[in-house]
Amino acid sequence: LEDVIAETDVLYVTRVQKERFSDPEEYEALKLRYVVTPESLAEGNSKDSLVIMHPLPRVGEIDPRVDEDPRAAYFRQMENGMFV
Repeated sequence: LEDVIAETDVLYVTRVQKERFSDPEEYEALKLRYVVTPESLAEGNSKDSLVIMHPLPRVGEIDPRVDEDPRAAYFRQMENGMFV
């Protein structure tokens, strides 16, 4: 993440899906490998115009403190979704 975040316009984050792993240990080793934090989004690390999206619900891949970042669009994204 650190290698590309400064050049990123839209960061679409998803959870690592446990149900896709046949080996539970492999899932445990990878599930929180990439976590978006306020520190990773700090000034100079990412664009002011960055948009952060996520389909929700999240399972640790976005630190809840990121919710306060105005670039976090996932709650707006959810509100504009279609209810089925």
